[in-house]
Amino acid sequence: MGWTVSEVAVLAVASAAAGAINAVAGGGTLLSFPAAMAVGMPSLVANATNSTALTLASLASAWAYRRELAEESLTARFLLLPSLLGGLGGAMLLQATSPRVFDTLVPMLLLLATALLLVQNLKRRMLLAEVAPAKRWMLWGAQFGVALYGGYFGAGMGIVMLAIFDHLGGGDLHRKNALKMVLGFVINGVAALWLLGARAVCLDVALWMAVAASIGGWWGAALARKVDPRKVRWLVVLVGLVLTAVQARKFWA
Repeated sequence: MGWTVSEVAVLAVASAAAGAINAVAGGGTLLSFPAAMAVGMPSLVANATNSTALTLASLASAWAYRRELAEESLTARFLLLPSLLGGLGGAMLLQATSPRVFDTLVPMLLLLATALLLVQNLKRRMLLAEVAPAKRWMLWGAQFGVALYGGYFGAGMGIVMLAIFDHLGGGDLHRKNALKMVLGFVINGVAALWLLGARAVCLDVALWMAVAASIGGWWGAALARKVDPRKVRWLVVLVGLVLTAVQARKFWA
């Protein structure tokens, strides 16, 4: 399928914005996924292509956060396996979903992601200095659930991970953002490999989006140290509500 200059521009701008927003606050998929559908991609292909593209953006942001990530290496290793297993499971579940069923789910998935952003903005942060071993394994299971959702759709995944990391001890937001980005890379990466193998990804579009999202992710990691993530999330919440209404009208009308 040929792509016009305007369609490529829409995908590039949306992907760059998504990469930056994911690095700052989370919820970038609420921009890049609808943009992929707006240029004519079926919802399942748009979702798989978007997940593949954002994999490299997560890596770019994680590299920008490498200093903070070094301080969270033990936690990253602890949550690596559930991220791998969940991401793979979510991709397999996505592949098994029929296009008609996924079209029906799209507005609900967008609304869920928007709600996650809203809840994160309204709640108070709770940091625990120590976590009992039993509770750590509960968090291991929670990370698996987040990764399963991330491999399937992914919008708002980073917000839930930040909530989980609140229960893993102290540390500033930048360290938790670094951990979120590297685990997001693991989840999206294993899902992308599965979906590429299943030929569910529009590869040329994924490459354009990946380059733009990586630039945005690198820039967003630097911006995250200067802006209030809550303000960014409020903006994305408003966008998410509008896009949810648009997609509900499209698929449910």
